[in-house]
Amino acid sequence: MLEPFDVAEAEESLYRVMLGRPDSTIADLAEVTGRDSSRLRRQLRTLEARGLVTATPTRPVRYRPAPPDLAIEVLALHQHQRIDRARLDAAELAAVWHAAHRDREPPIQIIEGAEANVQCFVQTQLATREEVLTFDKPPYVLAGIARQAEVQRELMARGVRYRTIYDRQSLAEPEQVALARELARLGEQARVLDNVPLKLLITDRAHALVPFQLTDERQTLVLRRSPLLDSLVTLFELLWERATPLWSAGRDGGVTDDDAQLLGFAAAGYTDETIARRIGVNKRTVERRMRRIMDELGARTRFQAGLQAAHKGILGAPPGESATTAASGRPAPAPALFRQVPPMDHQP
Repeated sequence: MLEPFDVAEAEESLYRVMLGRPDSTIADLAEVTGRDSSRLRRQLRTLEARGLVTATPTRPVRYRPAPPDLAIEVLALHQHQRIDRARLDAAELAAVWHAAHRDREPPIQIIEGAEANVQCFVQTQLATREEVLTFDKPPYVLAGIARQAEVQRELMARGVRYRTIYDRQSLAEPEQVALARELARLGEQARVLDNVPLKLLITDRAHALVPFQLTDERQTLVLRRSPLLDSLVTLFELLWERATPLWSAGRDGGVTDDDAQLLGFAAAGYTDETIARRIGVNKRTVERRMRRIMDELGARTRFQAGLQAAHKGILGAPPGESATTAASGRPAPAPALFRQVPPMDHQP
């Protein structure tokens, strides 16, 4: 447990013994552990240096273990301080290196091989200090892509900002929506757009990763500061303005049971004409009610309204349909609203 703090296994075992025998002398510890006094003195000096043990000014000297929760918290704090200093030193060294190689370092590099791409993808993000911009678009074929959420959680906990534009197809499955919701709670700013043009990751506006092909991520283009990278940043910002916020802060107090049923029909993939026939109204009434529901949910598109309704637990099922299929008893497929129904922008 204490190995990350440069405490050897033998020293940790001694500390554990002392937790049950406070104020022990070296003779006491020698009797319990079977270790000779010179070895114990060396190990006690190490534990003292780590703040895990203190020596009394009495004769004979007695050794008191520090409370583990406090002592280990202090060790962890010192470790973080060392890491922060190392990062500052690394930044200074990197500045020297880049200054010396500015004319020789190519602005474009190609990374080949699945493992090399996974490593590059993770390390590029872990080196981020301020902001990550991403286009999230299927298909997902990179073996290590499952680490993305783990890396993103770690970076957001460190204060790194994430702005993600999801292709609508990225949210086709319930587990993908659940993950996006979790990341939003952790601080991700997310928007959604039809037909995101490419997969892209930009860190600190200084590096970008772009797969050569959507269906094969064994080759990735790495871009450093250059007019091309600046153009990709501009593209991201333009699409960010066009994209719809994935989660709004809308209200839902005015959404009735009938509205929830209407959303259920839409989520099941029914057209407005079919919905109108099923509930006995005309198509314009369906369209008008959908616009009002979007207002109540603070949504700009039907897609966003479906996400909000599912998130708030107010997505109703059409009559005769339930959360499971009658024939198999298996869960029904993900709402078709997330895949089939085209977005309908709210017109004031």
